[in-house]
Amino acid sequence: VAAKKCRKRRLSAILNLEEEVYNLQTQKESLKKEHSQCSMSISQIQQKLNNLYSDILSRLRDDHGRPVDPCQYVIHCNDDGSIFIIPKHSDKSEQKQDNEKEQKQK
Repeated sequence: VAAKKCRKRRLSAILNLEEEVYNLQTQKESLKKEHSQCSMSISQIQQKLNNLYSDILSRLRDDHGRPVDPCQYVIHCNDDGSIFIIPKHSDKSEQKQDNEKEQKQK
């Protein structure tokens, strides 16, 4: 009787583990699909952002009326919602000075 109960517990444990493995495999596949969809969404959003960035910079003009070169400038957004066009090669201290100048002009 004891051996029979032991075999029954062992079989029950094996069945429970097999069910858990199946559930985890199903969950893994579901997470893979979700990851793939998220990666695709991120890629699409990045492409849209790049297009918007290029569109904005292509419409801007410098002080002399020439188009702003997207390779030389970046768009910087502050926490307060203000947006600035900053030369790519400038360092942090120059960016702060440029931001202050543009804020004063507004």
